[in-house]
Amino acid sequence: MSFNSPEYEDATSNADSRNSDMSTDTAKPAESHPSSKASLLDNGEDFELLDGDDYDDDDDDLTGLPPLEDTEAAKLKKERDQSKAVMMETPLENPKGTESISGHSPGEGDEVEDWIDVLGNGLLKKKTLLPGKGEDTRPVKGQLATISVKTTLADGIVVEEEQNVTFMLGDGDVMQALDLCMQLMQLEEKAMIQSDARYAYGSLGRLPDVPPNASLHLEVKLLKVEDGPDLETLTGTAKIDLANQKRERGNYYYQRAEYVYAINSYDIALRIIDTTSKVHFTPSEEEQLLDVKVKCLNNLAASQLKLEHYEAALKSCNSVLSHQPENVKALFRKGKVLALQGEYGEAIAILKGALKLEPSNKTIHAELSKLVKKHNEQKNVETAMYKKMLGTTGHVPGKRNRKSSWNFPWKWLFGAAVVAVGGVALSVIIASRN
Repeated sequence: MSFNSPEYEDATSNADSRNSDMSTDTAKPAESHPSSKASLLDNGEDFELLDGDDYDDDDDDLTGLPPLEDTEAAKLKKERDQSKAVMMETPLENPKGTESISGHSPGEGDEVEDWIDVLGNGLLKKKTLLPGKGEDTRPVKGQLATISVKTTLADGIVVEEEQNVTFMLGDGDVMQALDLCMQLMQLEEKAMIQSDARYAYGSLGRLPDVPPNASLHLEVKLLKVEDGPDLETLTGTAKIDLANQKRERGNYYYQRAEYVYAINSYDIALRIIDTTSKVHFTPSEEEQLLDVKVKCLNNLAASQLKLEHYEAALKSCNSVLSHQPENVKALFRKGKVLALQGEYGEAIAILKGALKLEPSNKTIHAELSKLVKKHNEQKNVETAMYKKMLGTTGHVPGKRNRKSSWNFPWKWLFGAAVVAVGGVALSVIIASRN
């Protein structure tokens, strides 16, 4: 098992080597992943380990990015050129930035109030182009929605057109703009959505076709609504695939530094795995489910660490170790959490245990050396503080100090004896006078 960090291994080569495995073993989310050409992981962290997307123990960590949906540069350029040509022939007039992809705007045949301000902040709007079959056909959280969607940049350049995209509402399987607006759409309704970058691809964009901080126009049609799967009756293979899909979505969010959403996806995957089943699973399926669970817990701990939720991260690490006591990733992260909580002694002991399992792991060596140094510094500070409280100097007391420490009790005893003798003598004199 390899645990190379970005410091010791080229993340790009790792990501590229996984592309073929990902495309066949697991379902892709509807939204494309970020480019593998530039890792979005925090390479400043000493031991960035995110469980990978395959089951090969020799390539288990995910220091690179999940595979990017293949996009040929020539094809993209051609589409952009065609879009620009269309735009030149039929220029869009959009002084207020409210025009839809189809050419409709609030001032041209439609009233301004036709646009629904979904969140009340003006950053996400929806307008019905063709009505659907009634409000009772709107999908709700937990149902599966199948849509067709045309995505366009604000300047009219078409990014992509997709048909029969299916996702679970409320699980974060697609961009927030779609997830939020879909619950306001009726079956067979066609709508226009205008989304700020915050509810689309954010400050990172989705290179090369969606630039950073890009607003998007989405022309959407709701094709089908159906209930989500019954987790208790899922076959072993279906349960593994569904859990892996949610885990991969969590990896997507993690690598975009959207850790809250990553935690949500990992938590959904764990709930899928832990749901009781009415179906018998083979030993191989049970083993694969445990493998996915351990990966989700490890990645959950990594996300919680990023948000400085140390107690939650410690709980996730302990959950991994309850299944696999010698899981190096969980041991390392547990040691790191304890160190961040100031428990250097316990953290050092755990990292030493991890190092015994992987003696050649440079990252654990580095972290252990750093903790030992910090622990020694902490002990020196505590020693100096205790000496200051006791009023002693920094040097070890010598023979003279030990001798002087005995002088005070003897002087005290001598004085007490003199007082006692004086008292007896005074009593004798008084008695003789009487």
